[in-house]
Amino acid sequence: MESELPAHEKARLKVCLAASAGGHLNQLLSSEDAWKEEDFFFVTTGEMVADRLSKRYNTQVHVLGESNREHPLKVFRVLLGCVRMLLKERPDVIISTGAAHGCLLCVLGRLTGAKVVWLDSIANVERLSLSGRIVRYFAHLFLVQWPELVARYPDVEYHGELV
Repeated sequence: MESELPAHEKARLKVCLAASAGGHLNQLLSSEDAWKEEDFFFVTTGEMVADRLSKRYNTQVHVLGESNREHPLKVFRVLLGCVRMLLKERPDVIISTGAAHGCLLCVLGRLTGAKVVWLDSIANVERLSLSGRIVRYFAHLFLVQWPELVARYPDVEYHGELV
């Protein structure tokens, strides 16, 4: 039987934290207790946010830019950025609150062997976000912030509100 290693001797996970600037990022930062002891880096959509994150957490921040389904060329550019970043960083875990780039990272990350955790927005009271509806099939853990959503989507979990 293996002996339990002290916390300071345990291997740390490499965690990719993906969130668009604004509410998605605020929600992700609210989950800090879940990842603060790991080897983490951020992937976000804007330089200004990246500067703040880099200074606050003293860690790598990748900026992929904004994209959405109404601008397919931007989505393709972000997709290529996701592939490059995943090949470079090789995270063990991806935690995302969305939106588009988080969805892409979760799908691609699952295909490259990363564990995927999705935290759907508290703003989605009656149904999952579009990105969440896609990622739900790839996530190892899919968390919602409204208990009513568990009845509608049996493969999601509710453990209380985060934000």
